[in-house]
Amino acid sequence: MKKSIVLLLLLLPVCFSFAQMIKGTVVNDAGMKIGNVNIYIDGTKTGTVSHEDGSFMLNVSGNNLGNIIFRKENYETFATPVSEVINKTLKVVLLKSNDIEEVTIVPYTEEAYKNYINYFLDQFIGYDKQNIKIKNQRSLKFSFDKKNKILKVKAPKTLIIENKNLGYEIEYNLVNFSSDFNTKIVNCSGTSLFKETKNNNKTRLNRMNAYDGSLLHFFRSVYNNTVASDQFVVNHVIQVPNPKYPSEEELNTLKDYMAMVKNTVTNFPDNIRDIAARKRNESEYSLAIVKTLIPDSDYVKRNNGEVLFSFKDILQVNYKKYDYELKGKEFIKSKIPVVKTSFLHPEGETFEVSKDGNITTPDLLITEGEFTKNKIENMLPLDYQLGD
Repeated sequence: MKKSIVLLLLLLPVCFSFAQMIKGTVVNDAGMKIGNVNIYIDGTKTGTVSHEDGSFMLNVSGNNLGNIIFRKENYETFATPVSEVINKTLKVVLLKSNDIEEVTIVPYTEEAYKNYINYFLDQFIGYDKQNIKIKNQRSLKFSFDKKNKILKVKAPKTLIIENKNLGYEIEYNLVNFSSDFNTKIVNCSGTSLFKETKNNNKTRLNRMNAYDGSLLHFFRSVYNNTVASDQFVVNHVIQVPNPKYPSEEELNTLKDYMAMVKNTVTNFPDNIRDIAARKRNESEYSLAIVKTLIPDSDYVKRNNGEVLFSFKDILQVNYKKYDYELKGKEFIKSKIPVVKTSFLHPEGETFEVSKDGNITTPDLLITEGEFTKNKIENMLPLDYQLGD
């Protein structure tokens, strides 16, 4: 993916201002004012549009580690940390995007779209395709590398996503989506602006259940130092080799044999059939809990207001979830809980956590289990508060 090239000039700090705001003007590289630029705090409901003269003003909250996004069709998108531009007057120069298609070894084709659109929607949206829809879905482009079994999806235009369950319309700028079918690793990143379309008891109930026990909920608990009191149980987990998974020598034997009989019909020898079955059915590693109920001091450091999350191994996060129910006009928790289990793989990376539950470089944090349900169908804005 080509990188966005944008110029940002910081001009005059706004002094003696009690309001947290970002204001300024958006122009092109010829100095012409640009109107109707979408300007928003990534992942929130906070946004505005530049006026015809390119001017804009956006009120923001403190303790925000997110990025402010400047986006307009046919221009390169620009993102910069809110913390670096808050209470400053900006001149933002957006450059015209290059209309020439990227040269790709594996082309984007209609065949790939038809073959993998449902898989993409499962991974990106979730499974409720009736109530969560991409309104401009046909703008998506698909590329599948048959040799390496890698799927790539790009969205030349901002995706407009309707979530009837949660009562939001989301403007989503898909930066990257790739899926490696060999490793089963899916990478997805983008920026989003939420617009509330409905707020009634049903949508509020759905939002409360989407939030409770979610990754957003967990990181807000990390920031507030309330992990234990919020009923999250964190354990230290390590990976250990699975003795049932084929050895490297066996995998090479399987690979050489498959290359030899390529495109031919044959009866596989018992040893080849056994190796293939174990590769297909067994995981390369098993997980082992080495310490339970670890304190958050094992994975959180607090320094001068900064909250830093880091861990060299794997964290298992268990949460006893009581679904919210609507009784008359009251929201109450059910009496029977379900234990939800997730795994976090920080892999030694350090993530700064904000009050709203956001983290820096979230695409570097690998999740498994319940936290992987943090797809569009369950995604809430970062400025969501329980009960909204």
